[in-house]
Amino acid sequence: MGAGHSHPLHLPGASLVHRMPSEVKIVAALAFVVSVVATPREAVWAFGLYAVLLAAVAATARIPARWLATRGLIETPFVVLAVILPFLESGPYVHVAGLQLSEAGLWAGWNIVAKGTLGVFASLLLAATTNARDLLLGLQRLRTPGPIVQIATFMLRYVDVILGNARAMRIARLSRCHDPRFFWQVRAFATSIGSLFLRSYERGERVYVAMLSRGYTGALPMATTTRPPARQWATALTIPAAAAAVSVTAWLTT
Repeated sequence: MGAGHSHPLHLPGASLVHRMPSEVKIVAALAFVVSVVATPREAVWAFGLYAVLLAAVAATARIPARWLATRGLIETPFVVLAVILPFLESGPYVHVAGLQLSEAGLWAGWNIVAKGTLGVFASLLLAATTNARDLLLGLQRLRTPGPIVQIATFMLRYVDVILGNARAMRIARLSRCHDPRFFWQVRAFATSIGSLFLRSYERGERVYVAMLSRGYTGALPMATTTRPPARQWATALTIPAAAAAVSVTAWLTT
């Protein structure tokens, strides 16, 4: 991670959001998500305002809406759960298009979809405007426990290596006219997974020993230790401050 490590969720740019220090953006994103989660689910209007705030950040950072929508599909399993809830919950029922739906289930489903979607989009905006190394350095500057930063460092650095090994093993199987796809061939697939795990574990040990021999101390080298100026903190915290104001207003009016 000493050199830049690209990530498919990062979109390089020169916008104001891209130029902000990573630790400032991490704190702003976390504060925004906390405000969203703390908002009562009955305050539907509040979630609309949160979406407007995220749209303003996306427009400032020049992040395409289609890019966000495509990556946001990661929350599909939670949306499916939210759709099922109105049919599973009990209590007062309402009739919608000839269907008998639980009122409590509808509110629970709405709560999952609204807060989950906003949280996913906030995370995507953070990842799109901050490369992987800067994210890790930001966590380090925020005094995140060292083991967590180290685990994230190795995960981001070597996940592509592991995937590359998996692809190479699959090509080797195909070159031998063996492509396990059916249930009765699951043994060969399980053997490949076990072999991949052993290779990755052994390679991880070799890499870690090599890093120690080169002076690795468990922390990423930081080019600068200067703190972000108060002006950047004030600019970045404008969005979460507005979100907090919306959340407080929602509690007072609900």
